[in-house]
Amino acid sequence: MKLLKKVATSVAVGALLCSSVTGAMADTKVLKFGHDNKMDPFENPAHACTAVFANIVEADTNGSIKVEVYPSNQLGSAKEHVQLVRDNVIQATLTSTGAISSYYPRIDVLNLAFAFDHNAATYDVFDGPFGAELSRDIEETVSGVKVLGFPDTGGFFAVTNSKHPIKNLEDFKGIRVRTMTLPSHQKIIQSLGGEAYPLAWGEVYSGLQTGVIDGQMNPVPIISFAKFSEVQKYMTLTNHLFAPYTFMVSKAFWDDLSADEQRVLNYAANSCVVASRGLSRVIEASDRGLAGLKDKIEVTALSAEARNQFKAAAQPVVLKHVEETLGDKGVTLLDLFQAELGKANTRNYLK
Repeated sequence: MKLLKKVATSVAVGALLCSSVTGAMADTKVLKFGHDNKMDPFENPAHACTAVFANIVEADTNGSIKVEVYPSNQLGSAKEHVQLVRDNVIQATLTSTGAISSYYPRIDVLNLAFAFDHNAATYDVFDGPFGAELSRDIEETVSGVKVLGFPDTGGFFAVTNSKHPIKNLEDFKGIRVRTMTLPSHQKIIQSLGGEAYPLAWGEVYSGLQTGVIDGQMNPVPIISFAKFSEVQKYMTLTNHLFAPYTFMVSKAFWDDLSADEQRVLNYAANSCVVASRGLSRVIEASDRGLAGLKDKIEVTALSAEARNQFKAAAQPVVLKHVEETLGDKGVTLLDLFQAELGKANTRNYLK
């Protein structure tokens, strides 16, 4: 009789434990995070950002949220990631300005050429009133998303090509440069005398290798890890664009979180942004960035005079594009962008 009682007790305890485990698993929320870069937090800013975010979220929610990361476009293209987040099929992504542009055309406001004087100014602008207004406008326009910040994609854009060094506007003439599908990117290249050639990211290396395109423009860390120095001879540090990622999560997922969980996601996203910036600056200064590229590709920095000439040629074209195509909201957003740029570019730090 005692044996039967012991067996019955053991079965009951086992059932209770199984029930508890099953219940705990059911309470765990899964956040699927898709992006288009390699799964190496030391190689690219995107995964540095993602890895930091995932670590903080899982630790600080005590496992109530599990983050599953899908790098290298495992779940679709960067553009498709945006729709998947809207549909809550995946719960987060880092989207480039090109990938989000078909959903939110006013992202083109960010492509005011030669807008920033230095990296610190980009932090001020995207962490301040402009970043807050941009987030709000994206959320109003692109249904189903919540914006958590604007991580660094690798810093300012440089231009590479296989023809000759680019030191002035005359050198730019006739160079066929790959751009994203953003109209402003194409107009910028054309304003400088080059030929704009929109091409999907996955085709850029082969396009450079075969001569379909002469050059491309991207931040230095991306130029480095994409190994463009294997198929390009010259690089010019134009610093003409800064195009951050937009870190977005599914609004449906966000609304299902507790206030404490939302708070964790917010500060984890802030840390993600900081990590992306820090790694970008480190890569730029390391043998994975400019220091390493100097041994493989001829590097030119624009003189102050040449930069002013480039700016005078390109900036009015973007201003006109915004006025003609992005409506009153686009112009208002651009005005705020320029106002915050003026403050950020002239700010004295630690005065």
